[in-house]
Amino acid sequence: MITYNKEELNAVIADIIQDNIDPVSWAWLSADNNIINNTAFNTAFVMIPRKTGKAIITVTQRQQELLASIRPGFAIDYWTADRLSRVWLLIKYNSVDKDKYFQIIENLFSVAEMNEQVALYSALPLLSHPKLWVKRCAEGIRSNIGIVLEAIMYNNPYPAENLDEAAWNQMVLKAFFTEKQVDKLYGLDTRANKELARILIDYAKERYAAGREVNSMLWYLVEKFVTQEQLNNMKQGHFYGNELLT
Repeated sequence: MITYNKEELNAVIADIIQDNIDPVSWAWLSADNNIINNTAFNTAFVMIPRKTGKAIITVTQRQQELLASIRPGFAIDYWTADRLSRVWLLIKYNSVDKDKYFQIIENLFSVAEMNEQVALYSALPLLSHPKLWVKRCAEGIRSNIGIVLEAIMYNNPYPAENLDEAAWNQMVLKAFFTEKQVDKLYGLDTRANKELARILIDYAKERYAAGREVNSMLWYLVEKFVTQEQLNNMKQGHFYGNELLT
């Protein structure tokens, strides 16, 4: 299980939020009243955009470096103030009672509108008891909402750290199929596998047959499982059956 210093992370995110919202909004967001019980927490989570606004946040180089050092793979590029504030509220919530913790966050998932889903999936690598959220992450990958998929895929270490091979492969294929920025998926090197290479080669065949281009990142994920000659042939659209090394 991946561990990190939550207090340090909370402090860095709090600094970023304070730099991006007004003092009155920060006073409301940081009040302990927002997390004293389930009702208060749910209400605060929904109200955050009205309090913080939805402007794109600015993050200093030092803040980016701190985030990367505390939680490798996690980044908040082009996030909005409400998204970051919601994530911060989620990681502040008391997680000692595992069952209660699961239930309140699961309830948020079950009723979340689109932007709330984005915040919830963005928070996955920061939530306590990470194995509780594997099913939710796998379900999210089946979403047809672009920004929800991006919240799961981009700069999010949770999938690489927690999904099984089948779910991971499904996510990577979905990233290619929906034309996402595949290079933003964390863990591509460590989670590369032969079955994924086989799936991607079949996908490349279909693309070539339809006269469409193939994302160069696909060959990056395939290359360690084929010979250089096979790779060169496939890049030119020449396939001969089972190209994978045995």
